[in-house]
Amino acid sequence: MLARLASFAFQGIETVPVEIQVQVAPGLPAFSVVGLPDKAVGESRERVRAAMTSIGLSLPPKRILVNLAPADLQKEGSHFDLPIALALLAAMGIVPIEDIAEHAALGELGLDGRLAPVAGVLPAAIGAASRGLGLICPASQGAEAAWAGDARVLPAESLLQLINHFRGEQVIAPPDRPALPPAPPGLDLLDVKGQETAKRALEVAAAGGHNLILIGPPGAGKSMLAARMPGLLPELTPAEALEVSMVHSVAGMLRDGRLVTRPPFRDPHHSASQAALTGGGHRARPGEISLAHRGVLFLDELPEFPRQTLEALRQPLETGRTTVARASAHVTYPARFQLVAAMNPCRCGHLGDPARECTKAPRCGEEYQGRLSGPLLDRIDLFVEVQPIAPAELTRVRPGEPTAAVAVRVAEARARQRARYGADGPASNAEADGEVLRTTLEAEADALALAEQAAVRLRLSTRGFARTLRVARTLADLAGSAAVKRLHVAEALTWRARGVREVA
Repeated sequence: MLARLASFAFQGIETVPVEIQVQVAPGLPAFSVVGLPDKAVGESRERVRAAMTSIGLSLPPKRILVNLAPADLQKEGSHFDLPIALALLAAMGIVPIEDIAEHAALGELGLDGRLAPVAGVLPAAIGAASRGLGLICPASQGAEAAWAGDARVLPAESLLQLINHFRGEQVIAPPDRPALPPAPPGLDLLDVKGQETAKRALEVAAAGGHNLILIGPPGAGKSMLAARMPGLLPELTPAEALEVSMVHSVAGMLRDGRLVTRPPFRDPHHSASQAALTGGGHRARPGEISLAHRGVLFLDELPEFPRQTLEALRQPLETGRTTVARASAHVTYPARFQLVAAMNPCRCGHLGDPARECTKAPRCGEEYQGRLSGPLLDRIDLFVEVQPIAPAELTRVRPGEPTAAVAVRVAEARARQRARYGADGPASNAEADGEVLRTTLEAEADALALAEQAAVRLRLSTRGFARTLRVARTLADLAGSAAVKRLHVAEALTWRARGVREVA
Protein backbone atom coordinates (compact mmCIF):
# COMPACT_ATOMS: atom_id res chain seq x y z
CA MET A 1 0.00 0.00 0.00
CA LEU A 2 1.32 3.45 -0.96
CA ALA A 3 0.15 6.71 0.65
CA ARG A 4 1.17 10.30 -0.01
CA LEU A 5 0.96 13.49 2.05
CA ALA A 6 2.31 16.99 1.45
CA SER A 7 4.66 18.88 3.73
CA PHE A 8 7.27 21.61 3.33
CA ALA A 9 10.95 22.33 3.62
CA PHE A 10 12.12 25.89 4.11
CA GLN A 11 14.60 28.00 2.16
CA GLY A 12 14.64 31.28 4.00
CA ILE A 13 11.01 32.27 4.43
CA GLU A 14 10.08 30.49 1.20
CA THR A 15 8.43 27.07 1.34
CA VAL A 16 9.53 24.18 -0.86
CA PRO A 17 6.89 21.45 -1.33
CA VAL A 18 7.94 18.01 -0.09
CA GLU A 19 5.85 14.92 -0.79
CA ILE A 20 5.91 12.29 1.95
CA GLN A 21 5.59 8.88 0.27
CA VAL A 22 5.09 5.84 2.52
CA GLN A 23 5.04 2.28 1.21
CA VAL A 24 4.14 -0.75 3.33
CA ALA A 25 5.21 -3.88 1.45
CA PRO A 26 5.92 -7.54 2.21
CA GLY A 27 9.46 -8.29 3.32
CA LEU A 28 11.69 -8.38 6.35
CA PRO A 29 10.46 -5.93 9.04
CA ALA A 30 12.22 -2.61 8.57
CA PHE A 31 11.51 1.10 8.86
CA SER A 32 13.65 3.23 6.53
CA VAL A 33 13.59 6.96 5.72
CA VAL A 34 15.27 8.10 2.50
CA GLY A 35 15.45 11.38 0.60
CA LEU A 36 18.40 13.20 2.24
CA PRO A 37 17.02 13.37 5.80
CA ASP A 38 19.13 15.03 8.48
CA LYS A 39 19.58 13.48 11.91
CA ALA A 40 16.34 15.00 13.31
CA VAL A 41 14.33 13.56 10.39
CA GLY A 42 16.03 10.19 10.70
CA GLU A 43 15.13 10.04 14.37
CA SER A 44 11.46 10.53 13.51
CA ARG A 45 11.22 6.73 13.02
CA GLU A 46 11.57 6.20 16.76
CA ARG A 47 9.20 9.03 17.67
CA VAL A 48 6.56 7.73 15.26
CA ARG A 49 6.96 4.19 16.55
CA ALA A 50 6.66 5.31 20.20
CA ALA A 51 3.69 7.60 19.48
CA MET A 52 1.76 4.79 17.82
CA THR A 53 2.55 2.40 20.64
CA SER A 54 1.22 4.94 23.16
CA ILE A 55 -2.18 5.00 21.46
CA GLY A 56 -2.42 1.24 21.14
CA LEU A 57 -1.16 0.76 17.60
CA SER A 58 1.76 -1.35 16.44
CA LEU A 59 3.66 -1.19 13.18
CA PRO A 60 2.98 -4.09 10.81
CA PRO A 61 5.77 -6.70 10.55
CA LYS A 62 6.54 -5.58 7.01
CA ARG A 63 9.01 -3.40 5.13
CA ILE A 64 8.11 0.27 5.66
CA LEU A 65 9.83 2.72 3.33
CA VAL A 66 9.43 6.50 3.69
CA ASN A 67 10.62 8.63 0.78
CA LEU A 68 10.87 12.42 1.05
CA ALA A 69 10.56 13.76 -2.49
CA PRO A 70 12.35 15.46 -4.14
CA ALA A 71 15.13 13.16 -3.04
CA ASP A 72 17.97 15.59 -3.86
CA LEU A 73 16.75 18.30 -1.45
CA GLN A 74 18.17 18.26 2.08
CA LYS A 75 15.35 17.73 4.63
CA GLU A 76 15.86 19.29 8.05
CA GLY A 77 13.81 19.51 11.21
CA SER A 78 11.45 17.55 13.40
CA HIS A 79 8.34 18.95 11.68
CA PHE A 80 8.33 15.93 9.34
CA ASP A 81 7.23 13.68 12.23
CA LEU A 82 3.52 14.33 11.78
CA PRO A 83 3.29 13.93 7.99
CA ILE A 84 5.30 10.69 8.17
CA ALA A 85 2.98 9.35 10.87
CA LEU A 86 -0.21 10.34 9.02
CA ALA A 87 0.99 8.90 5.71
CA LEU A 88 1.96 5.69 7.50
CA LEU A 89 -1.50 5.49 9.12
CA ALA A 90 -3.06 5.93 5.67
CA ALA A 91 -0.85 3.21 4.21
CA MET A 92 -1.93 0.93 7.08
CA GLY A 93 -5.60 1.65 6.26
CA ILE A 94 -6.35 3.35 9.57
CA VAL A 95 -7.22 6.78 8.08
CA PRO A 96 -8.62 7.40 4.57
CA ILE A 97 -5.94 8.11 1.98
CA GLU A 98 -8.27 10.46 0.07
CA ASP A 99 -8.85 12.70 3.09
CA ILE A 100 -5.25 13.24 4.11
CA ALA A 101 -4.30 13.91 0.47
CA GLU A 102 -6.22 17.19 0.73
CA HIS A 103 -3.88 18.49 3.43
CA ALA A 104 -0.31 19.37 4.13
CA ALA A 105 1.05 18.69 7.60
CA LEU A 106 3.87 19.60 9.93
CA GLY A 107 4.46 18.99 13.61
CA GLU A 108 6.72 17.21 16.06
CA LEU A 109 5.51 14.07 17.81
CA GLY A 110 6.06 13.40 21.47
CA LEU A 111 6.49 9.84 22.71
CA ASP A 112 2.92 9.94 24.04
CA GLY A 113 1.48 11.03 20.66
CA ARG A 114 0.98 14.68 21.53
CA LEU A 115 2.01 17.35 19.01
CA ALA A 116 4.70 19.86 19.91
CA PRO A 117 5.12 23.25 18.20
CA VAL A 118 7.60 23.65 15.36
CA ALA A 119 9.08 26.55 13.42
CA GLY A 120 7.64 27.80 10.14
CA VAL A 121 3.88 27.24 10.58
CA LEU A 122 2.90 30.65 9.16
CA PRO A 123 4.81 30.34 5.85
CA ALA A 124 3.69 26.70 5.63
CA ALA A 125 0.05 27.76 5.98
CA ILE A 126 0.51 30.36 3.26
CA GLY A 127 2.21 27.78 1.04
CA ALA A 128 -0.57 25.25 1.63
CA ALA A 129 -3.29 27.79 0.87
CA SER A 130 -1.58 28.78 -2.39
CA ARG A 131 -1.73 25.12 -3.46
CA GLY A 132 -5.34 24.62 -2.47
CA LEU A 133 -4.50 22.43 0.52
CA GLY A 134 -5.49 22.55 4.15
CA LEU A 135 -2.86 22.49 6.89
CA ILE A 136 -2.60 20.11 9.83
CA CYS A 137 -0.50 21.58 12.62
CA PRO A 138 -0.11 21.50 16.43
CA ALA A 139 -3.06 23.01 18.29
CA SER A 140 -0.84 25.56 20.00
CA GLN A 141 -0.01 27.03 16.58
CA GLY A 142 -3.46 27.00 15.02
CA ALA A 143 -3.89 30.72 15.66
CA GLU A 144 -0.60 31.40 13.85
CA ALA A 145 -1.72 29.40 10.82
CA ALA A 146 -5.08 31.20 10.80
CA TRP A 147 -3.36 34.38 9.55
CA ALA A 148 -2.81 32.71 6.17
CA GLY A 149 -6.02 34.03 4.62
CA ASP A 150 -8.51 31.33 3.63
CA ALA A 151 -6.35 28.37 4.58
CA ARG A 152 -8.23 25.41 6.06
CA VAL A 153 -6.46 24.66 9.31
CA LEU A 154 -6.75 21.54 11.49
CA PRO A 155 -5.08 22.31 14.84
CA ALA A 156 -4.67 19.00 16.65
CA GLU A 157 -3.59 18.25 20.19
CA SER A 158 -2.45 14.70 19.45
CA LEU A 159 -2.14 11.99 16.84
CA LEU A 160 -5.13 10.16 18.35
CA GLN A 161 -7.30 13.24 17.93
CA LEU A 162 -6.41 13.36 14.23
CA ILE A 163 -7.26 9.67 13.79
CA ASN A 164 -10.66 10.21 15.37
CA HIS A 165 -11.26 13.27 13.20
CA PHE A 166 -10.51 11.51 9.92
CA ARG A 167 -12.56 8.47 10.97
CA GLY A 168 -15.55 10.72 11.66
CA GLU A 169 -15.60 10.09 15.41
CA GLN A 170 -14.54 13.60 16.41
CA VAL A 171 -14.53 17.05 14.84
CA ILE A 172 -11.56 19.38 15.21
CA ALA A 173 -12.79 22.96 15.23
CA PRO A 174 -10.91 25.51 13.10
CA PRO A 175 -8.84 27.99 15.08
CA ASP A 176 -9.89 31.54 15.80
CA ARG A 177 -7.68 34.26 14.45
CA PRO A 178 -6.24 36.10 17.48
CA ALA A 179 -6.67 39.81 17.95
CA LEU A 180 -3.73 41.99 17.06
CA PRO A 181 -1.61 42.57 20.14
CA PRO A 182 -1.84 46.01 21.74
CA ALA A 183 1.21 48.18 21.38
CA PRO A 184 3.45 47.56 24.39
CA PRO A 185 4.29 50.61 26.47
CA GLY A 186 7.56 51.99 25.15
CA LEU A 187 10.31 54.04 26.68
CA ASP A 188 9.67 57.77 26.61
CA LEU A 189 11.97 60.53 25.41
CA LEU A 190 10.83 62.52 28.44
CA ASP A 191 13.18 60.36 30.48
CA VAL A 192 16.17 61.80 28.60
CA LYS A 193 17.29 65.10 30.09
CA GLY A 194 18.76 67.55 27.61
CA GLN A 195 20.49 66.05 24.55
CA GLU A 196 18.27 68.03 22.18
CA THR A 197 20.70 67.60 19.28
CA ALA A 198 20.72 63.83 19.70
CA LYS A 199 16.91 63.78 20.00
CA ARG A 200 16.66 65.71 16.73
CA ALA A 201 18.93 63.13 15.10
CA LEU A 202 16.70 60.32 16.39
CA GLU A 203 13.65 62.01 14.89
CA VAL A 204 15.34 62.47 11.52
CA ALA A 205 16.60 58.89 11.50
CA ALA A 206 13.15 57.52 12.39
CA ALA A 207 11.39 59.69 9.82
CA GLY A 208 13.55 58.55 6.92
CA GLY A 209 14.81 55.13 8.06
CA HIS A 210 18.39 56.39 8.15
CA ASN A 211 21.37 54.73 9.80
CA LEU A 212 22.69 56.50 12.88
CA ILE A 213 25.76 56.34 15.10
CA LEU A 214 26.01 57.92 18.55
CA ILE A 215 29.50 58.77 19.78
CA GLY A 216 30.31 59.88 23.31
CA PRO A 217 31.88 59.01 26.66
CA PRO A 218 30.41 56.39 29.01
CA GLY A 219 27.23 57.47 30.76
CA ALA A 220 26.35 60.21 28.27
CA GLY A 221 23.04 58.54 27.39
CA LYS A 222 23.79 56.83 24.07
CA SER A 223 22.09 53.52 24.89
CA MET A 224 19.23 55.36 26.59
CA LEU A 225 18.58 57.35 23.42
CA ALA A 226 18.83 54.32 21.11
CA ALA A 227 16.36 52.33 23.23
CA ARG A 228 13.71 54.97 22.53
CA MET A 229 13.99 54.70 18.76
CA PRO A 230 11.29 51.95 18.38
CA GLY A 231 8.68 54.19 20.02
CA LEU A 232 9.18 56.79 17.28
CA LEU A 233 8.57 54.38 14.40
CA PRO A 234 5.07 53.93 12.93
CA GLU A 235 3.18 50.64 12.97
CA LEU A 236 4.07 48.12 10.30
CA THR A 237 1.78 47.96 7.29
CA PRO A 238 -0.18 44.67 6.92
CA ALA A 239 2.23 43.47 4.22
CA GLU A 240 5.25 44.36 6.34
CA ALA A 241 3.74 42.73 9.43
CA LEU A 242 3.16 39.49 7.53
CA GLU A 243 6.70 39.47 6.12
CA VAL A 244 8.30 40.19 9.50
CA SER A 245 6.10 37.57 11.17
CA MET A 246 7.17 34.96 8.61
CA VAL A 247 10.82 35.57 9.49
CA HIS A 248 10.04 35.20 13.19
CA SER A 249 7.96 32.09 12.49
CA VAL A 250 10.83 30.40 10.66
CA ALA A 251 13.06 31.27 13.60
CA GLY A 252 10.50 29.75 16.00
CA MET A 253 9.96 33.08 17.74
CA LEU A 254 6.32 33.88 16.93
CA ARG A 255 4.57 33.76 20.29
CA ASP A 256 0.91 32.82 20.83
CA GLY A 257 0.15 33.06 17.12
CA ARG A 258 0.26 36.86 17.16
CA LEU A 259 1.64 38.80 14.23
CA VAL A 260 4.50 41.23 14.77
CA THR A 261 2.86 44.61 14.23
CA ARG A 262 5.53 46.86 15.75
CA PRO A 263 8.99 47.35 14.21
CA PRO A 264 11.29 44.86 15.96
CA PHE A 265 14.24 46.03 18.04
CA ARG A 266 17.25 43.75 18.27
CA ASP A 267 20.34 44.50 20.38
CA PRO A 268 22.85 41.63 20.20
CA HIS A 269 25.89 41.61 22.47
CA HIS A 270 29.22 42.54 20.89
CA SER A 271 30.41 38.95 21.39
CA ALA A 272 27.89 37.74 18.78
CA SER A 273 29.39 35.70 15.95
CA GLN A 274 28.99 36.46 12.28
CA ALA A 275 26.50 33.60 11.88
CA ALA A 276 24.44 34.92 14.80
CA LEU A 277 24.36 38.40 13.30
CA THR A 278 23.86 37.73 9.59
CA GLY A 279 22.37 34.22 9.69
CA GLY A 280 23.78 30.76 9.32
CA GLY A 281 24.63 27.85 11.53
CA HIS A 282 23.88 24.20 10.88
CA ARG A 283 20.36 24.88 9.61
CA ALA A 284 20.96 28.37 8.15
CA ARG A 285 18.68 30.13 10.62
CA PRO A 286 17.91 33.85 10.27
CA GLY A 287 20.34 36.10 12.10
CA GLU A 288 19.83 39.29 14.06
CA ILE A 289 19.74 41.47 10.95
CA SER A 290 16.81 39.44 9.58
CA LEU A 291 15.03 39.38 12.94
CA ALA A 292 15.40 43.19 12.83
CA HIS A 293 13.80 43.34 9.35
CA ARG A 294 11.65 46.49 9.06
CA GLY A 295 12.90 47.50 12.48
CA VAL A 296 16.03 48.58 14.34
CA LEU A 297 19.33 46.76 14.86
CA PHE A 298 21.17 48.38 17.77
CA LEU A 299 24.87 47.61 18.06
CA ASP A 300 26.26 48.96 21.32
CA GLU A 301 30.04 49.26 21.69
CA LEU A 302 30.34 49.04 17.91
CA PRO A 303 34.16 48.75 17.66
CA GLU A 304 34.10 45.82 20.09
CA PHE A 305 32.35 43.61 17.52
CA PRO A 306 34.73 41.41 15.50
CA ARG A 307 35.78 43.24 12.36
CA GLN A 308 34.77 40.36 10.10
CA THR A 309 31.29 40.43 11.65
CA LEU A 310 30.90 44.15 11.03
CA GLU A 311 32.13 43.90 7.45
CA ALA A 312 29.44 41.29 6.80
CA LEU A 313 26.87 44.05 7.35
CA ARG A 314 27.99 46.08 4.35
CA GLN A 315 26.08 44.21 1.67
CA PRO A 316 22.80 43.79 3.63
CA LEU A 317 22.82 47.52 4.43
CA GLU A 318 22.74 48.21 0.69
CA THR A 319 20.58 45.38 -0.66
CA GLY A 320 18.15 44.75 2.20
CA ARG A 321 18.76 41.01 2.19
CA THR A 322 21.34 38.48 3.29
CA THR A 323 22.29 35.19 1.65
CA VAL A 324 23.66 32.22 3.58
CA ALA A 325 25.71 30.16 1.14
CA ARG A 326 25.98 26.42 1.56
CA ALA A 327 27.38 23.75 -0.72
CA SER A 328 23.89 22.31 -1.22
CA ALA A 329 21.84 25.52 -1.37
CA HIS A 330 21.79 29.29 -0.97
CA VAL A 331 19.28 30.59 1.59
CA THR A 332 18.17 34.22 1.38
CA TYR A 333 16.47 36.15 4.18
CA PRO A 334 15.12 39.70 4.07
CA ALA A 335 17.22 42.17 6.08
CA ARG A 336 15.91 45.70 5.50
CA PHE A 337 16.90 47.02 8.91
CA GLN A 338 17.82 50.41 10.32
CA LEU A 339 21.24 50.40 11.93
CA VAL A 340 21.66 52.38 15.15
CA ALA A 341 25.10 52.11 16.74
CA ALA A 342 26.83 53.55 19.78
CA MET A 343 30.49 53.81 20.66
CA ASN A 344 32.98 55.55 22.88
CA PRO A 345 35.50 57.92 21.28
CA CYS A 346 38.35 55.69 22.49
CA ARG A 347 38.87 52.51 24.47
CA CYS A 348 38.88 54.26 27.85
CA GLY A 349 36.01 56.46 26.69
CA HIS A 350 37.35 59.89 27.66
CA LEU A 351 39.21 61.12 24.59
CA GLY A 352 38.88 64.89 24.44
CA ASP A 353 38.04 65.29 28.13
CA PRO A 354 40.80 67.48 29.69
CA ALA A 355 39.93 66.34 33.20
CA ARG A 356 40.11 62.61 32.45
CA GLU A 357 42.35 62.40 29.37
CA CYS A 358 44.19 59.10 29.14
CA THR A 359 47.95 58.95 28.75
CA LYS A 360 47.69 57.16 25.40
CA ALA A 361 45.85 59.97 23.59
CA PRO A 362 45.55 60.48 20.68
CA ARG A 363 46.78 57.02 19.68
CA CYS A 364 44.19 55.40 21.96
CA GLY A 365 41.35 56.94 19.93
CA GLU A 366 42.99 56.32 16.57
CA GLU A 367 43.46 52.62 17.24
CA TYR A 368 39.97 52.22 18.68
CA GLN A 369 38.19 54.06 15.87
CA GLY A 370 40.42 52.37 13.32
CA ARG A 371 38.56 49.12 13.95
CA LEU A 372 35.73 50.52 11.83
CA SER A 373 36.38 50.47 8.10
CA GLY A 374 35.71 53.41 5.82
CA PRO A 375 33.22 51.50 3.62
CA LEU A 376 31.13 50.63 6.69
CA LEU A 377 31.15 54.21 7.99
CA ASP A 378 30.21 55.43 4.51
CA ARG A 379 26.89 53.63 4.97
CA ILE A 380 26.05 55.67 8.09
CA ASP A 381 23.81 58.68 7.40
CA LEU A 382 23.96 60.57 10.68
CA PHE A 383 26.95 60.95 13.01
CA VAL A 384 25.99 62.42 16.39
CA GLU A 385 28.24 63.49 19.23
CA VAL A 386 26.64 62.91 22.64
CA GLN A 387 28.19 64.80 25.56
CA PRO A 388 27.23 64.12 29.19
CA ILE A 389 25.04 66.56 31.08
CA ALA A 390 26.57 68.02 34.22
CA PRO A 391 24.85 66.72 37.40
CA ALA A 392 24.02 70.27 38.47
CA GLU A 393 22.11 70.84 35.23
CA LEU A 394 20.03 67.65 35.33
CA THR A 395 17.54 69.12 37.79
CA ARG A 396 17.34 72.45 35.97
CA VAL A 397 16.95 71.36 32.38
CA ARG A 398 13.46 71.76 30.96
CA PRO A 399 11.53 68.61 30.01
CA GLY A 400 11.62 67.85 26.32
CA GLU A 401 8.90 66.49 24.05
CA PRO A 402 7.36 63.10 24.82
CA THR A 403 7.79 60.23 22.42
CA ALA A 404 4.13 60.44 21.34
CA ALA A 405 4.51 64.01 20.07
CA VAL A 406 7.64 63.22 18.07
CA ALA A 407 6.09 60.01 16.73
CA VAL A 408 3.24 62.03 15.21
CA ARG A 409 5.68 64.08 13.14
CA VAL A 410 7.55 60.93 12.14
CA ALA A 411 4.29 59.27 11.01
CA GLU A 412 3.35 62.33 8.96
CA ALA A 413 6.76 62.34 7.26
CA ARG A 414 6.49 58.61 6.50
CA ALA A 415 3.00 59.17 5.05
CA ARG A 416 4.43 61.78 2.67
CA GLN A 417 7.09 59.31 1.56
CA ARG A 418 4.56 56.55 0.88
CA ALA A 419 2.43 58.96 -1.13
CA ARG A 420 5.48 60.00 -3.12
CA TYR A 421 6.87 56.55 -3.90
CA GLY A 422 3.61 54.60 -4.14
CA ALA A 423 2.62 51.25 -2.70
CA ASP A 424 5.22 49.36 -4.75
CA GLY A 425 8.04 51.85 -4.24
CA PRO A 426 10.52 52.35 -1.40
CA ALA A 427 9.05 52.34 2.09
CA SER A 428 11.22 55.27 3.20
CA ASN A 429 13.69 57.82 1.89
CA ALA A 430 16.59 55.64 3.02
CA GLU A 431 15.52 53.00 0.48
CA ALA A 432 15.17 55.43 -2.44
CA ASP A 433 18.03 54.97 -4.85
CA GLY A 434 19.13 55.64 -8.40
CA GLU A 435 16.39 56.78 -10.76
CA VAL A 436 13.77 56.88 -7.98
CA LEU A 437 15.85 59.35 -5.98
CA ARG A 438 16.63 61.48 -9.01
CA THR A 439 13.04 61.77 -10.23
CA THR A 440 11.47 62.41 -6.81
CA LEU A 441 14.07 64.66 -5.16
CA GLU A 442 12.46 67.98 -6.21
CA ALA A 443 15.40 70.03 -4.93
CA GLU A 444 15.77 73.75 -5.52
CA ALA A 445 18.71 74.86 -7.64
CA ASP A 446 20.64 76.55 -4.83
CA ALA A 447 20.13 73.49 -2.62
CA LEU A 448 21.66 71.19 -5.23
CA ALA A 449 24.51 73.64 -5.77
CA LEU A 450 25.32 73.61 -2.04
CA ALA A 451 25.22 69.82 -1.96
CA GLU A 452 27.57 69.54 -4.94
CA GLN A 453 30.02 72.08 -3.54
CA ALA A 454 30.06 70.40 -0.13
CA ALA A 455 30.55 66.96 -1.68
CA VAL A 456 33.69 68.21 -3.42
CA ARG A 457 35.03 70.05 -0.38
CA LEU A 458 34.28 67.23 2.07
CA ARG A 459 35.37 64.59 -0.46
CA LEU A 460 32.14 62.66 -0.13
CA SER A 461 31.87 59.44 -2.05
CA THR A 462 29.06 58.92 -4.53
CA ARG A 463 27.26 56.88 -1.88
CA GLY A 464 27.84 59.60 0.71
CA PHE A 465 26.50 62.28 -1.63
CA ALA A 466 23.35 60.25 -2.33
CA ARG A 467 22.81 59.56 1.37
CA THR A 468 23.14 63.28 2.14
CA LEU A 469 20.41 64.04 -0.40
CA ARG A 470 18.16 61.39 1.16
CA VAL A 471 18.59 62.93 4.60
CA ALA A 472 17.82 66.36 3.13
CA ARG A 473 14.66 64.91 1.57
CA THR A 474 13.63 63.60 5.00
CA LEU A 475 14.24 67.00 6.60
CA ALA A 476 11.98 68.54 3.96
CA ASP A 477 9.30 65.93 4.72
CA LEU A 478 9.49 66.72 8.43
CA ALA A 479 9.07 70.40 7.61
CA GLY A 480 6.14 69.69 5.27
CA SER A 481 8.02 71.12 2.30
CA ALA A 482 7.41 69.71 -1.17
CA ALA A 483 10.89 70.79 -2.33
CA VAL A 484 14.30 70.26 -0.75
CA LYS A 485 15.66 73.67 0.17
CA ARG A 486 19.12 74.99 0.91
CA LEU A 487 18.59 74.88 4.68
CA HIS A 488 17.62 71.19 4.47
CA VAL A 489 20.84 70.36 2.63
CA ALA A 490 22.83 72.42 5.11
CA GLU A 491 21.40 70.54 8.07
CA ALA A 492 21.95 67.19 6.35
CA LEU A 493 25.60 68.10 5.85
CA THR A 494 26.01 68.83 9.56
CA TRP A 495 25.03 65.21 10.31
CA ARG A 496 27.38 63.85 7.67
CA ALA A 497 31.02 63.07 8.39
CA ARG A 498 33.81 61.40 6.45
CA GLY A 499 34.66 59.31 9.50
CA VAL A 500 34.26 59.02 13.23
CA ARG A 501 37.46 60.96 13.89
CA GLU A 502 35.95 64.21 12.63
CA VAL A 503 33.03 63.96 15.03
CA ALA A 504 34.74 62.62 18.15
